[in-house]
Amino acid sequence: MSSEPPPGSGQPPEDDPFRKQPPPGEGPGSPYGSQPPPDQGSPYGGPYGGDPYGGGAGGSAADPLAGMPPLADSGKRTLARVIDLILVGIVVWLLTLGFGVNEYDVDSDEVEYGKSFAQSLIAALLYIGYDTFMIAKSGQTIGKRLLNMRVANLDNGSTPSVQTALLRSAVLWIPFAFCCACIWTAIAGGWSFFDKPYKQGLHDKAAKTVVVSTN
Repeated sequence: MSSEPPPGSGQPPEDDPFRKQPPPGEGPGSPYGSQPPPDQGSPYGGPYGGDPYGGGAGGSAADPLAGMPPLADSGKRTLARVIDLILVGIVVWLLTLGFGVNEYDVDSDEVEYGKSFAQSLIAALLYIGYDTFMIAKSGQTIGKRLLNMRVANLDNGSTPSVQTALLRSAVLWIPFAFCCACIWTAIAGGWSFFDKPYKQGLHDKAAKTVVVSTN
């Protein structure tokens, strides 16, 4: 009998190695360690009672982070993003070089911004495709794998679906093509340095994901 959830149930597969497990006493123990007693609240900084994305009122819901590994350090997240930017940037440069699309061309003191936009659009599409494929596959881009972290659904700790990964990537990279470029990327990703209690970037908030450590 298949352990896969029924179509449209919204639940992760039972064999997902990253799916949060029942706490001790209610089934197999969590692979990430035991949950704290109910009166201790969140292990990440205080008694955050409910899920800010629709949990029970008055702090009656369990902490979504219980049973998951520690949240990843925001500095390491930034370094992982830089690694991914370099890797995909090399591909973008090769593609735009082959098609004759440079960052800008100067001709009679006029900058052809059309070519700059074309390069930014190609970059945004590649970044979205790269992030979506890698995160939906394993929760990790190359940069995140090298620095021992992964993206997880906030509600159950599982690897994000293609739809969730696409939403997360689109929020981060679509503005890259049309305006702000690296400024928006820095703001969206840098939000995790100040966000409490889940250390989410703006793209994490849109997709309801968190980034956790794997070591």
